[in-house]
Amino acid sequence: MSVGEPTSDSAPFFSDDSEAEGTEELDGAPGQRPDDLSPSGVSRVRSVLTVSILCYINLLNYMDRFTVAGVLPDIERYFRIDDGKSGLLQTVFICSYMFLAPFFGYLGDRYNRKLIMSVGISFWSLVTLASSYTPKEYFWALLLTRGLVGVGEASYSTIAPTIIADLYVKEKRTQMLSIFYFAIPVGSGLGYIVGSKVDYAAKDWHWALRCTKETLLSCFSLCCRRSRSFVLSTFGFTAVAFVTGSLALWAPAFLFRAAVFTGEKSPCVQEPCDTSDSLYFGIITCVTGVLGVASGVEASRRLRKRTPRADPLVCATGLLLSAPFLYLAIVFAQASTIATYVFIFLGETFLSMNWAIVADILLYVVVPTRRSTAEAFQIVLSHLLGDAGSPYLIGVVSDSLRKTDSYLWQFRSLQLSLLLCAFVAVGGGAFFLATALFIEGDRHRAENYMMNRSLCPKAAEPPGCQFPVF
Repeated sequence: MSVGEPTSDSAPFFSDDSEAEGTEELDGAPGQRPDDLSPSGVSRVRSVLTVSILCYINLLNYMDRFTVAGVLPDIERYFRIDDGKSGLLQTVFICSYMFLAPFFGYLGDRYNRKLIMSVGISFWSLVTLASSYTPKEYFWALLLTRGLVGVGEASYSTIAPTIIADLYVKEKRTQMLSIFYFAIPVGSGLGYIVGSKVDYAAKDWHWALRCTKETLLSCFSLCCRRSRSFVLSTFGFTAVAFVTGSLALWAPAFLFRAAVFTGEKSPCVQEPCDTSDSLYFGIITCVTGVLGVASGVEASRRLRKRTPRADPLVCATGLLLSAPFLYLAIVFAQASTIATYVFIFLGETFLSMNWAIVADILLYVVVPTRRSTAEAFQIVLSHLLGDAGSPYLIGVVSDSLRKTDSYLWQFRSLQLSLLLCAFVAVGGGAFFLATALFIEGDRHRAENYMMNRSLCPKAAEPPGCQFPVF
């Protein structure tokens, strides 16, 4: 490869060779590129269309994930299960997702990514449909199908961000990633909204899953040894996953129990249960997600003019600010419903500030040929120590604290267990502050690696070419 040849950060998404190191030289003078082409060599229209499709699928991904939480009271009544088993619905899914992520990350770095995602999404849709036909005597079958849903999501989540990284560079990449990660809070909120409204309209929670299925059909080892900022930011993101996983499943149920405790609502003695809290929480999740992601990206962009450590500092600020508001939301639930929703709004806004930024940190501190692998290992660690176990942990702690089966203790035990989320958020902020200490060195090391790769032939490495190991 000559010095004048254009290079891409990684294998083009539209290439069948996942290890390609660059694009073919375009017609015309060397170093020139037509205005209608992106830096990857793909037309701008096709690049925008690709990102739009990826964002749409990501929206459906998180919409499907949190539909179950939106109709959780009905599921608990249908299967006659306690809080611990309810928490398993999320834990089984996340465990399947995180354990399969490294496998699909490995495949994504080496084989056709379009084929991998297509097969995964098809399997994901079919399993989601199957889960909606689970008889009430076979709760284990619902757990099994929820676990299999993780197969499709793992095949998509590890690959999609690397495709966007292939198509765009620098600030444009960050902008596209922010659009992509808007789908996380918005899709999560829509999961609650669609699930609760379909449940209410059909008088059957099974149709909430079937509706999501129809929407679906329509449409660390190499990295950890040198990149300390990657490891620390992953631990920080793990705290985010722990808090969001806990709130995603338990917040609507907690708000419902609080309303029953204060006498604002009647207990659920007949299906369908009152799911208005899921509706309100879903709307809040959508709005705060958009505000949080947008404000996080904008704050990072402005702060980069002052310091190269802007990204981890913004992430740390978001988590540290979210902690007191989440704490107040949980504490005020028994006193004021309005105050509770206001604090939830503020807490979720600050919590959402880091979604796109964390993804961007990974992409510029990890070399391109290992990004899918790094993405996979980040998914494993963040979910293993985060939302894979947090819903189940909250449920188990709630069961252990409950002294009687009265409405008072159903509310009080869950309230006390959810307080753990505020303290985990503080720990996550500390990890991001530590990330700021190493982010510059790790970014320069990755940039130097790419510079050396562009200057040195692929067939041999001259003595002057030193490739760092990540």
